Amino acid sequence: MKFALITTILLSSVSLAQAASADKGKAIVEKANCASCHGANLNAPILPAYPKLAGQYADYVYYALRAYKVGNTNAQFGRNNAVMSSQVQTFSDADMQDIAAYIASLPGNFVVKR
Repeated sequence: MKFALITTILLSSVSLAQAASADKGKAIVEKANCASCHGANLNAPILPAYPKLAGQYADYVYYALRAYKVGNTNAQFGRNNAVMSSQVQTFSDADMQDIAAYIASLPGNFVVKR
């Protein structure tokens, strides 16, 4: 009986969670001018050192954005890049999820080798 009650509560709380919105993510990406480094449609970086983002997995993008936000405060999780660290500081957790959903929705040209 307790298991059924706990399961019901957990499942109802999942439905209350806000789903990531690619439309909101697009607006955030445009406002932050991400294309200035990552190129048109986030798929044509202006320098080889900048990654192509279009079509990347949403969970990977979200993880990377969180790691840039953490920066040097956590050596095992944080990523150290001055430009990206300053870009993501104003983003909320929901913003980063929306950005990740938008980037994942873009057509990319990643090549998967087998």
